[in-house]
Amino acid sequence: PRKAHELGQYVMPPMHLERSTHEGGARAAMDAAPHRLKGSFDVGGQEQFYLEGQISYATPKEDGAVHIHCSTQHPSEMQHLVAHALGVASHSVHVECRRMGGGFGGKESQSALFACVAAVAAIRLQKPVKLRLDRDDDFMITGRRHCFWYEYEVGYDDEGRVLGAEISMVSRAGHSADLSAPVMTRALCHFDNTYWLPDVLMHGYMGKTNTQSNTAFRGFGGPQGAIAIENILDTVARSLGRDPLDVRRVNFYGKGERNITPYEQVVTDNVIHELVAELEESSDYRARRAAVNAFNAGSAVLKRGLALTPLKFGISFNVAHFNQAGALVHIYTDGSILVNHGGTEMGQGLNTKVAQVVAHELGVAFENVRVTATDTSKVANTSATAASTGADLNGKAAQDAARQLRERLAECAARLHGGDAHDVRFANNAVQVNGQNVPFAELVRAAYLQRVQLWSDGFYATPGLHWDGKRMKGHPFFYFAYGAAVSEVVIDTLTGEWKLLRADVLHDVGRSLNPAVDVGQVEGAFIQGMGWLTTEELVWHPQTGKLTTHAPSTYKIPTANDCPPVFNVRLFEGDNYEDSIHRSKAVGEPPLLLPFSVFFAIRDAVSAAGEHRMNPPLQAPATSEAILRAVEAVQGHTG
Repeated sequence: PRKAHELGQYVMPPMHLERSTHEGGARAAMDAAPHRLKGSFDVGGQEQFYLEGQISYATPKEDGAVHIHCSTQHPSEMQHLVAHALGVASHSVHVECRRMGGGFGGKESQSALFACVAAVAAIRLQKPVKLRLDRDDDFMITGRRHCFWYEYEVGYDDEGRVLGAEISMVSRAGHSADLSAPVMTRALCHFDNTYWLPDVLMHGYMGKTNTQSNTAFRGFGGPQGAIAIENILDTVARSLGRDPLDVRRVNFYGKGERNITPYEQVVTDNVIHELVAELEESSDYRARRAAVNAFNAGSAVLKRGLALTPLKFGISFNVAHFNQAGALVHIYTDGSILVNHGGTEMGQGLNTKVAQVVAHELGVAFENVRVTATDTSKVANTSATAASTGADLNGKAAQDAARQLRERLAECAARLHGGDAHDVRFANNAVQVNGQNVPFAELVRAAYLQRVQLWSDGFYATPGLHWDGKRMKGHPFFYFAYGAAVSEVVIDTLTGEWKLLRADVLHDVGRSLNPAVDVGQVEGAFIQGMGWLTTEELVWHPQTGKLTTHAPSTYKIPTANDCPPVFNVRLFEGDNYEDSIHRSKAVGEPPLLLPFSVFFAIRDAVSAAGEHRMNPPLQAPATSEAILRAVEAVQGHTG
């Protein structure tokens, strides 16, 4: 990507985002600052490594139609693309997805190739065609998280407060655009992370390379944007001899002031101050910082590191019109309920949450509700299950459908038993009406006899969103999710080996729809993000662009053995400021930023090997080889 940048070779035009409060802009603010910092930083890509690879099964139907079972996060996009490939209308293409064995963004757009190939072959042969990749082929054909290279310059004061910053981000887009532009947009909109940056100038370049076209991956550019400012602040803190937490805190967004993002969205739901304060206390951060320093003073070979990093993550699709969803809810005469919605289940618990929402709205047990496979013939024109919006959008749509049914049933109950429909209550598989307790199934049967419609569609569109892609300004996010993590590591300065000893996480999911599911998502995101920043190294042939790390034998994802022996994960108490589904917050992508704390704890340990006299030249992923190189650099500087 750096070579592509030097040649001006991009898959899409460069992006620029600027915010100026200083008369002369970011450049003048940096020139006037007491301290200056210039540098560069590399962050590698990441393979999705879903347990189930790309797979499509196409069956020809009458009148030139085709039915496709596809492991995809975006059935409607598969429908459109297959229709285009076959030269037929969308109504002739039926795409169905019961569940995926993992997606992580890798099945948002890149499932299309396999759906289209299977469909074309099925129509040509007039026989069912199943296309399933083995792991090596999946690695070598499909794209993944974008590698990023950064070049930055900042001006800051004696407390580490950023006064002005300029950064260029260059991504490895691959040979075609795919989703590189929206990924870069989100990266630029997350460079600020939890910090007020009064004067900032950002540039985004999507380098065209002779490698696979990179695509969506959990976080969708947000992690690549936010880690750049975290690296800068970590460097600023070490340059000033201050604790990195103190430097981070002095830069936090304020409440009522210093609360406007570079893209002009006002941060109205800021909880980062109280969240970090709570984690600092519960994790015993200050005492452990002293203990780490004491350990390092008495240990020549093993060095420990500690870091606390925060996150702020915007929730909504970058493109406003994608923030819509539909659902169908059917009540059968025995009182059982069937739900179909436009989201896809990939192990994240979306169907569980939607079923909970419907059960709650109708006052029935969870077991009474069944969610069926995502199906383009039932809910049309759906958005991808991505951007952490699955429960937000589809939960609201299903709630809308269930609420319409509840109101119809309440009116029916009032007609049959007297009283006012507004006073009818649904709870515990029963309906309370005019002093009577009528079983839910009994009311449903009576409503059927009264010719009451027992099915309904629901729809939801996220309010208040707008975005000017040319100016890179607007209100692209409905709300923000927050979180923070403390990680403690130990490294071996002779080998570069390292181990995560303890992680403490406090994450904001608003009023959780399902705490068990949400804690599991936080834990999984933490370990997956840790893999991205430490062990998962992608290597391409320098001339041909062929991926050489295309199997588990050459590409190392984290395992159970990489989980820390002490792993404390808690959910932050508090409702969503915005009217989201039951005041919950999205949980899929934001916690992937939590393991920044692991990377910067490793950087802290490497710095300790050089007696904190220089900023370690540690790049991500911080493999054992990278750690050893950084240790040798800081020790050589000390010598």
